[in-house]
Amino acid sequence: MNNRDQESKYFKAKERVENIKKFYTSALSYVIFIGFLAGLNYWLNEWNYPWFLWAAFGWGIGLVFQGVKAFGFNPILGKNWEERKINELMQEEEEQTKWK
Repeated sequence: MNNRDQESKYFKAKERVENIKKFYTSALSYVIFIGFLAGLNYWLNEWNYPWFLWAAFGWGIGLVFQGVKAFGFNPILGKNWEERKINELMQEEEEQTKWK
């Protein structure tokens, strides 16, 4: 069982690293592309109407949610809620099968 736990922890950590890597890639793309749009906006109408902010806001919301997922920030359920709930359900299942 110990080996299986180690494998499970390894795969969870690997998945989290992949999510963090995707977040950083998305953040870099965001900075580059929004910077390009801001430059284009300035070149076309010199900030008379900053339309690039709509794209920045929309994409920024998605980036925030991706960051929340990647770094495991969950203000409602707590930091380790998912892990605790999995352990709790596994213990309940073990107790139920023990009595059968």
